[in-house]
Amino acid sequence: MTCHTMAERLIQASWQRRAKAMTAAAGLAGQAAVPLLLCALLAPSGAYVLDDSEGLGREFDGIGAVSGGGATSRLLVNYPEPYRSEILDYLFKPNFGASLHILKVEIGGDGQTTDGTEPSHMHYALDENYFRGYEWWLMKEAKKRNPNITLIGLPWSFPGWLGKGFNWPYVNLQLTAYYIVTWIVGSKHYHDLDIDYIGVLRRMLNHQGLQHVKIIASDNLWEPISASMLLDPELLKVIDVIGAHYPGTLTVKDARLTKKKLWSSEDFSTVNGDMGAGCWGRILNQNYVNGYMTSTIAWNLVASYYQQLPYGRCGLMTAQEPWSGHYVVEAPIWVSAHTTQFTQPGWYYLKTVGHLEKGGSYVALTDGLGNLTVIVETMSYKHSKCIRPLLPYFNVSHQFATFDLKGSFSQIPELQVWYTKLGKPSERFLFKQLDSLWLLDSGGSFTLELQEDELFTLTTLTSGRKGSFPPPPKSQRFPSVYEDNFNIDYPFFSEAPNFADQTGVFEYYVNMGDPGDHRFTLRQVLNQRPITWAADAFNTISVIGDYTWSNLTIKCDVYIETPEKGGVFIAGRVNKGGILIRSARGIFFWIFANGTYRVTGDLAGWIIYSLGHADVTAKKWYTLTLTLNGRFSSGKLNGKTLWKNISVNFPENGWAAIGTHSFEFAQFDNFRVEASH
Repeated sequence: MTCHTMAERLIQASWQRRAKAMTAAAGLAGQAAVPLLLCALLAPSGAYVLDDSEGLGREFDGIGAVSGGGATSRLLVNYPEPYRSEILDYLFKPNFGASLHILKVEIGGDGQTTDGTEPSHMHYALDENYFRGYEWWLMKEAKKRNPNITLIGLPWSFPGWLGKGFNWPYVNLQLTAYYIVTWIVGSKHYHDLDIDYIGVLRRMLNHQGLQHVKIIASDNLWEPISASMLLDPELLKVIDVIGAHYPGTLTVKDARLTKKKLWSSEDFSTVNGDMGAGCWGRILNQNYVNGYMTSTIAWNLVASYYQQLPYGRCGLMTAQEPWSGHYVVEAPIWVSAHTTQFTQPGWYYLKTVGHLEKGGSYVALTDGLGNLTVIVETMSYKHSKCIRPLLPYFNVSHQFATFDLKGSFSQIPELQVWYTKLGKPSERFLFKQLDSLWLLDSGGSFTLELQEDELFTLTTLTSGRKGSFPPPPKSQRFPSVYEDNFNIDYPFFSEAPNFADQTGVFEYYVNMGDPGDHRFTLRQVLNQRPITWAADAFNTISVIGDYTWSNLTIKCDVYIETPEKGGVFIAGRVNKGGILIRSARGIFFWIFANGTYRVTGDLAGWIIYSLGHADVTAKKWYTLTLTLNGRFSSGKLNGKTLWKNISVNFPENGWAAIGTHSFEFAQFDNFRVEASH
């Protein structure tokens, strides 16, 4: 039997695996050892020692993912059961799928933070509500599955009132620290969630009795924070972890000199096909091998946002169709499992980690109680490029690697083997259990034959499992006829299903004074611009539907709350969202409280197709209808044609949308869209 078929042969053999009794142990040992020894004889191999006798490396802090930064889990919440629970199991359930150790969430700040806005618990200075958005729900679901999961909160944007007129959240440090502290305290009080790490000021936390909450800084770049910490003993004392974003597996000297924990606190951000899986496999090992980083956190947890928004499908798995229930367990889930299912925060890396002679890397971790996990990756340059930073060229080729177990590991009798091969479907295996390796006769050494784009985990732990459910429903387009009257008495979530807010925040609202048709509505609730690093639009907007929609009729009841200056719109063929929302094109039908209407080709209102008088005022309900058919558009106010046959050539397709002229209160009801693509 040729060495080349070792992995395939072990895969076939693994079917019979656990049924064999101990009496067959010798036979099994022989089975596994023959190709290994043959391979060792036939080719020169690199030799790598795994040893703890000189002490251990750094403490491992876990592998995790980010929900937010922003609105990346938006569509997950309205998945029907059982599919929603299945998705959560693949992400968080121990020994099942990605089995994540860490969940980092956005502390919603009302601003656009990549793929949408997430609502703040304090829209206004005297407002507190700990049931907005979906991050508290998600943390509870994660904790339900893994009570030991580490929780991290990070603000990507802040409500406008904190800036006192400036686009800067630190005008009043006490006020901003108070804002973050209320989120931590509210998480505990209303949801019984203990937040483990945060990015704020230590003194404020201690003052509130939150000594257990640790500080990550700067949650951006290694510098200038590392140099500042070396110069400032007070700063050095209060920071627990230096977190960098997209470090490219490298750290800087100053960061190492601080002797603090080093994390890649945001990484990956790559489309979750084989390239993304290769990127993830490479950095999970090499962030430690090259950069001493003891935690790597992927942006993002699950791609649950419209795919045509920026960074579509850059989650560990994909769940962007709540209307059909369809989801995809992508390869990065199983790449994660190679590390997460066989380690825990609190384990230690060995000092003996490194690069393989012909490309790739290996790490080894132990719990200090005799368990050992070795992870070997041979991701090629061509198939492991992350979205950023630029990856310098390297070569990976066919090789044999011999590992010698020394120190307390020399007596390990058996290692379980888990295997992944990325690439052509015919050769592809994801997280496959192979026959275990018996080490009693080989003096604690074993040899692996390695091709490119492979992952091996060798471990003393027997708890690994490739979890599965029956296939989810088939993929379907967003319904071509869709309506929502927002008539929900006690909504579980603050936002209406499938509406993806891109600037502003749209929430279920109850008009206490309206006993009639508009008691339950959707209301835009921001009255000033949030503080954000991204480009919020100057108008609020929420998109919905199928990006391929071209010919459609959108109908919605609207209510302007601001006299004279207020205005609202409905729109079709909206072609941009996320951080690009400011430059969105489409066909926008506006009415204003000053008695005018407008039709524009963009959200900003620069491209004006038509304008004129309309019998409109504030504090009154109107029904707007927008019809797009081929190159022509028309609009109705309360069922009467207001404008028609306006020629529109661009864009050809896009989402439906609702929104307001500025950061102002306004209400929407009885939304309906009928599309024929």
